[in-house]
Amino acid sequence: MLRISEIKVPVGPPEAERAALEARLKKLFRGSLPAYQIVRHGLDARKKPQIFSVYTVDAVWGSPEQEKAFCERNRALKAAPVQEKRYQPPRFEGEAAPRVTVVGAGPAGLFAALILAKAGLAPLLIEQGAPVEERQQDVERFWEGGPLKPWSNVQFGEGGAGTFSDGKLSSGIRDADGRIAWMLDAFIRAGAPESIRYEAKPHIGTDVLRRVVKGLREEILASGGQILFHTRLTDLVIGDGRVCGIVTENTETQEWRETGTDALILAPGHSARALFRLLREKGAAMESKPFAMGVRIQHPQAQIDTLQYGEGAPDLLPAADYKLTAIAADGRGVYSFCMCPGGYVVNASSEAGRLCVNGMSDAARDGENANAALAVQIRPSDTADAGLFGGMELQEKLETAAWRAGGGKIPLQLWGDFEAGRDSSALGEVRPACKGGWDFADLRDVLPDFLTRALTDAMPQFARRLPGFDRPDALLCGVESRTSSPVRILRDTAGESNIRGLYPCGEGAGYAGGITSAAVDGMKTAEAVIAAII
Repeated sequence: MLRISEIKVPVGPPEAERAALEARLKKLFRGSLPAYQIVRHGLDARKKPQIFSVYTVDAVWGSPEQEKAFCERNRALKAAPVQEKRYQPPRFEGEAAPRVTVVGAGPAGLFAALILAKAGLAPLLIEQGAPVEERQQDVERFWEGGPLKPWSNVQFGEGGAGTFSDGKLSSGIRDADGRIAWMLDAFIRAGAPESIRYEAKPHIGTDVLRRVVKGLREEILASGGQILFHTRLTDLVIGDGRVCGIVTENTETQEWRETGTDALILAPGHSARALFRLLREKGAAMESKPFAMGVRIQHPQAQIDTLQYGEGAPDLLPAADYKLTAIAADGRGVYSFCMCPGGYVVNASSEAGRLCVNGMSDAARDGENANAALAVQIRPSDTADAGLFGGMELQEKLETAAWRAGGGKIPLQLWGDFEAGRDSSALGEVRPACKGGWDFADLRDVLPDFLTRALTDAMPQFARRLPGFDRPDALLCGVESRTSSPVRILRDTAGESNIRGLYPCGEGAGYAGGITSAAVDGMKTAEAVIAAII
């Protein structure tokens, strides 16, 4: 099989692009169209407003000798023989299957449970929140002014925090064993579009992702797994330095239950503060790690489209995104994070009296505004005096300040007012696109001085990259505090904690940063458990 890269065709309707791609392939293969598969698709906007689609395809063309001869004849072409490795989940071949429990139904927990179920181990997956259908109703009621449910909200519940996001699946992790391809196939079986296999920046969108999460649940159950919702881990039963059971509470009935287990996979989200404190009490080795906090910024999506594609670009182009980095005067990194084209800023709170925000887009990305976090690096040294949980306590402090500043609503301020140190009293041309109520507030009262300085240092650098990004009426919303976990649950090369039988994984444990990397880490952790018990 030949992999041919960088085949450019003008952007157009899907049928026109496919015809142009096949015409190029026919020309390359002397009038014959080979069997082919698209493995990557992206956009080239360097000659804006003339935009090109760029394809990589795998083509089947004769014997290995013929493929080699093709590459020699077409040395100017980016082509090479390729043979991708296909991932196969391991199988447990023992007679008596051990009891394996997975805590947390975010991407890491779902895929750990799916691998275990496919292996024949019938895992028990527990999730303190609600199934995604019920969770969606709880979240929407909260955004409409209803009560915040502490175990069913934007952070907690089936699918994890990523369920109420843009559903990005891009990742920079290496994957020589094909786990990502297997994960994407599982997403597609669960209802995701086929295009996530090859898009350079794949995303699902929150509306589709909710259906996908349900589909993953159904596959786990059909493969022999068991899932308990509204089931919160409250204690570990440890004997001779090893986990031998868990204590759980039903968050609806307050019923307590002790369950034995031979291995425990912990896949918490980065908001699982009660769990982190429990682990410290139990003696689990943990450490502080770098993370980031900041604000969300909103611009008109039309402005971002023009900046990225140019005036007069084709209307059928997808909503444009951006990725920005800067260095503040004190050396801190400042960067855009979780950019949501055509999306919303959402009230992502999970604790009473505290408020944080996140970004979310539907699959169509057809909202009026673009938004992204502007995140500032938080170093372990910034909170070293407060100990292991200094970063977590700083998050809590800022979230409390944000809740107070907005009176329980999303605190919002125009960029020009934030820069000048004055209150906002009226909107400009940019209208808020928020899920949950908002109110004007001074975000300088929420953020510590070093965060404020870093943001004001970074903005001129961002504006040099995207002119007009610093428009005075751009909207800031705070506080973006849950970018990643401020702690790491340590594990050895076999994936195991210093508490034997305990396997931490995923984003909350400090080993991933996004849906894809968390899912892959969950898969690897399940493999480690299987290897340990064979």
